[in-house]
Amino acid sequence: MTPVPPLIRIGTRGSPLALAQAHEVRDRLIAAHPRLGEDGAITITIIRTTGDAITDRTLAAIGGKGLFTKEIELALSDGMIDIAVHSMKDMPTTLPDGLVIDCILPREDPRDAFFSRDGVGLRELRSGAIVGTASLRRQAQILALRPDLTVVPFRGNVETRLDKLKDGRVEATLLAQAGLNRLKLATRATEILPIETMLPAVAQGAVGIERRADDDRTAAWLAPLNDPLTERRVAAERALLAALDGSCRTPIAAYASFDGTTLALSALILRPDGTQRYSAARSGGSADAERLGTDAVDELRRLAGPGFFDLALPTEQAR
Repeated sequence: MTPVPPLIRIGTRGSPLALAQAHEVRDRLIAAHPRLGEDGAITITIIRTTGDAITDRTLAAIGGKGLFTKEIELALSDGMIDIAVHSMKDMPTTLPDGLVIDCILPREDPRDAFFSRDGVGLRELRSGAIVGTASLRRQAQILALRPDLTVVPFRGNVETRLDKLKDGRVEATLLAQAGLNRLKLATRATEILPIETMLPAVAQGAVGIERRADDDRTAAWLAPLNDPLTERRVAAERALLAALDGSCRTPIAAYASFDGTTLALSALILRPDGTQRYSAARSGGSADAERLGTDAVDELRRLAGPGFFDLALPTEQAR
């Protein structure tokens, strides 16, 4: 039998979580279009990114979010793949010319999961305990809640970080609950932190699918996969991030919820050491998503005052 030429070529990072997300996209495509279930109709290509290659420094220290997307987007622009699967929390707010994300899967659990070697929660962790995280957002919120803790840089995929925790390199760490759910590791966490305790990263738990803007065939394949409610929630959060010109160098958190009528956005900015924090909230209809994000920024900038985002990045030791 003559092999079926690939109809959709998926590009992804090679971590277990990235592959789980790519396979979820493949399965959803097949469910929506049974023809794509034929052998060879969908292929998955692993693309190694700069962010995967450099693991001994925080993202803020080596250039920010684009380190997980640049090589994949180049392959997409060059026609080597047809779609790219991304964790939306890793995506810069500005995409390369000719690329769009107009398909977002239903959002997974957006909360952060806390892990400790001794099985105690974040509030019960001993004074002076060492917490590992590569996220300035998590660092700032931890130190705002527990200034008596020490936070150190801590990178790697989910399994690597859990192994480092087990080996005693740190006493606690945090991971996205969405990733744990996708890897079938949901029960491993010591506790799942409430949104009110640890406001998530922008778009945490959401998976986006990037394509070439002029690729109408792929757009038609993807259309049934888009979740409009998740799209609106993510739009509000990313509008805020874009207006703040946020990156991995800035502790920014945001979360939008939708109850069927009202879209509610909560936003937070902090000093990396947790000593100052400012919050804002907005609500409106789902069509107002982008406006809610930009309006919240106006309040945050007013509260924080000039120069809040101009401070030098803290040293690696301070993190």
